[in-house]
Amino acid sequence: MGNTRKVRLITVLLLAAACSAPTDSPGQASGGDGTQTQASFVQVPAGFEASIFAEGVSGVRMIELGPDNRLYAVRSGAGEVIRFDLNTDGTAGGAPSVVVSGLRQPFGLAFRGGDLYIGETHQVIRLTGPAFTQETVVVPGLPAGGSHWTREIVFGPDDRLYVSVGSTCNLCEEADERRAAVIRYAADGSGEELVGVGLRNAVGLAFHPGTGELWASQNERDRLGDDVPAEELNILVPGGAVEHFGWPYCYESRVPNPEYADAQRCAGTVPPALEMQAHSAPLGMVFYDGEQFPEQYRGDLFIAFHGSWNRSERTGYKVVRVRVEDGRPVSYEDFATGWLTGAGSVRGRPVAVEVGPEGSLYISDDGAGRIWRVRWTQ
Repeated sequence: MGNTRKVRLITVLLLAAACSAPTDSPGQASGGDGTQTQASFVQVPAGFEASIFAEGVSGVRMIELGPDNRLYAVRSGAGEVIRFDLNTDGTAGGAPSVVVSGLRQPFGLAFRGGDLYIGETHQVIRLTGPAFTQETVVVPGLPAGGSHWTREIVFGPDDRLYVSVGSTCNLCEEADERRAAVIRYAADGSGEELVGVGLRNAVGLAFHPGTGELWASQNERDRLGDDVPAEELNILVPGGAVEHFGWPYCYESRVPNPEYADAQRCAGTVPPALEMQAHSAPLGMVFYDGEQFPEQYRGDLFIAFHGSWNRSERTGYKVVRVRVEDGRPVSYEDFATGWLTGAGSVRGRPVAVEVGPEGSLYISDDGAGRIWRVRWTQ
């Protein structure tokens, strides 16, 4: 309870340490301090434009639009949350300021009213009061350690807090039932209950605006080859029976993992709502609820693919658009590419996506320490 860390609201000149921008695709891009920097190599569909919103934000991970129409961003390695003022056209209104520092591997961000919730690897905290100076631990004692440390959080239409906790391993049976699961709580952290299990590492969470169902991006297991198993988009239905989504016993549509080889145990698991390219590492995602993009994009889901490591040829390193029809994902396609070159080199790694107040799509890139902005220009 109380302010247990040093909470700062001083403006920091993070952009003074900006990365040098690539120049293989000349163009003008807006930097986070309002200046113009060269070279957007990110490729987007005709009619769209990609530009650099901010540079020099090393380790930037999740991003979230606040109720104050400012863009909040997590720098997990630095243990801090920063925020950007936004101009009316969606560009940055100056250098970012630090909201809170001294955090332990922060990742997820969520707002409830004017309160800011932050998912650290071992707990969820709430910041309240003027300038977020009052801190309360609302969910203590989350299982920490292991391979997957991120804690994504989101509030549902039921006003409850949902937390994703990844597995400790590539493939194993967990001792703590809260690992490889999505859990929910009341806003004050009480009433813990499981929502879905068998989710190896559901890094992205988003509620469908129409159905009220919880969509989760799923990083599946490694070391079965380049194209097996598929990454998953899963749909959880809060309030019903706790459903099992397969891991560690099976993958895709109830295919048993060779280490367990038990088809009967997989029979009652829930297959993915959409399968995606193996080892793409789908992370943050958002339903497009703005009005700037053309009508056919509205209501679709955008997912950041962080990119592969367990593959002979790299894949991912892009943002995809998932087409949604009647509340269900039907297909996916590339939307923003260019971080992975034709020669196989990497120029950045998308982590999260967010819709701005004027309808632009923001993309965080922890590989290059940038935030990008994609807007419709026609």
